[in-house]
Amino acid sequence: MIMMRRHDTIIIGAGQAGLALSHQLSARGVDHLLIERGRLAERWRSERWDSLRLLTPNWMTRLPGWELEAGENPDGFRSKDELVGLLERYARSFDAPVSENTEVTGVYPLHPGFRVETTSGRYEARNVVIATGHSADPKIPGLADSLDPGIRQLHSSQYRNPDDLGEGGVLVVGAGASGIQIASELAGAGRRVVLSAGRHARAVRAYRGKDLWWWLDRLGSLDETVDDVPDVEASRRTPSLGLTGSGGDIDLGTLDRAGVTVAGRVVTGDASVVRFGTNLEEDVSTADRRLRRLLDRFDAQAAMEGLDPFLEPPSRPTPVRLPPAASELDLSSGFGTVLWATGYCRRYPWLHVDVLDASGDVIQRRGVTSHSGLYVLGMRFQWSRGSHFVDGVGRDAEYLADHMMSAYAAVA
Repeated sequence: MIMMRRHDTIIIGAGQAGLALSHQLSARGVDHLLIERGRLAERWRSERWDSLRLLTPNWMTRLPGWELEAGENPDGFRSKDELVGLLERYARSFDAPVSENTEVTGVYPLHPGFRVETTSGRYEARNVVIATGHSADPKIPGLADSLDPGIRQLHSSQYRNPDDLGEGGVLVVGAGASGIQIASELAGAGRRVVLSAGRHARAVRAYRGKDLWWWLDRLGSLDETVDDVPDVEASRRTPSLGLTGSGGDIDLGTLDRAGVTVAGRVVTGDASVVRFGTNLEEDVSTADRRLRRLLDRFDAQAAMEGLDPFLEPPSRPTPVRLPPAASELDLSSGFGTVLWATGYCRRYPWLHVDVLDASGDVIQRRGVTSHSGLYVLGMRFQWSRGSHFVDGVGRDAEYLADHMMSAYAAVA
C-alpha cells in the first residue's frame, strides 16, 4: 500500500513566486510544502545566460518581509547568480519547506482537495498552487523543423555564452530584451550576427537622470490592474522592454552600430534559407513613437509634481535609422547557429483539472481558478503589470494567502 503524505497546501515551484507565497503562509501558520523539479530557483540557475543581470534595479527586489541587504547599492542590478543567492537566503530566513529535485507527474481532483503525484511519492492537499511562472516552456516556431538539421538550433533559455555556440555566425530571432542582449554580447565577442526583429518595445535605461523603473513607479504604471486596461490579453502580449542591466541603452540602432545586421521578422524558411518580412521599417517607427509617448508622460508627471528643477533637462533619443534590410539569409554562408529568442509558453501535461483555455493557459482571475482550492501565481499581468516581477509577486501572494484563509473560515 502506497502511503499518502498530507499537507494543507502544495506549492509547485520554488522560485520567487513560490517562496513569496511560502513566506505568507508561514506567517499565517499554514502547513505547506514547496515542490521544485530541480534546485531552489532552478530556472535562474540553469535557464539563463551567464552574464545576465536583472533589468530591474535592486530597490525593486521587494519580497514579503525582505529588505535590501546592508551595504547593497539600491540602484545596482543583480546578476542571476546574485539573485539565486538572495533567494536562498530568503528561503532560509523563514525555513521554507522545500522538496528539491522532485518532479510533479500528476495533479488530480479529490472531493475535497487534490492528489499530487511526484517522483518522490504521493501527497494529498486541500490547496494546490501552480507557481511555475510565466516563462515556463520555450516557444519555438514550427518552421524550425524545416531548416537543415546540420544547423544548430537552440532557444535563448539554452544559451550560456558566445564560446558555447561553436564556430560561425549566429541568426538571433526575436528583438525582445533577451534577443537584443544576446545579439549585443555575441557581436562584442566578434561574432557575425543577424538579428531578426519583429514587433518590439524600445526603451531607455534612464531619462532625465532617473532610471526607467523610477519613472514607471512614479506613474503608478506597475500597479495598473487587469481592471484598468481595455484589453488585458493585448497587455499580456506586449513585448518586453528593450533594456539591459549591464549599463547604457540598447536598441536596434546601437546594435547596428555595433556591427549587427538587423532584418525583419522571419516568415518562412527551408533547408538553409531563411526569408524575412518587410515589416522592419514600420515596426521600428512604431517602437519609436511609443517611446516618445512614454517620455511625454514622464515629462507631464514631472511638471505635475514640480520635479523639473530637480531633474536633468529633457533629452530625447534620436529615432532609429537602419540600412535597407535583406529579404533572406542563406545560413550555409558561414552561419552555424539559429538562436530562438521567441519567448515562452506554458504547458501542464500533469494537470488533470479542467481549468485550461484553448491555448493551454490556466483560466484565472487574480490567481484564483474556478476549481476550489486550485490557484496560480507568478503569471504576467496576473493582476497588475508588475505581477511577474520579483518586486510585484508579493502582493499577489498576499492576496492568495488571504483568499485561502477566507475559504477556511467559510467552511469552519
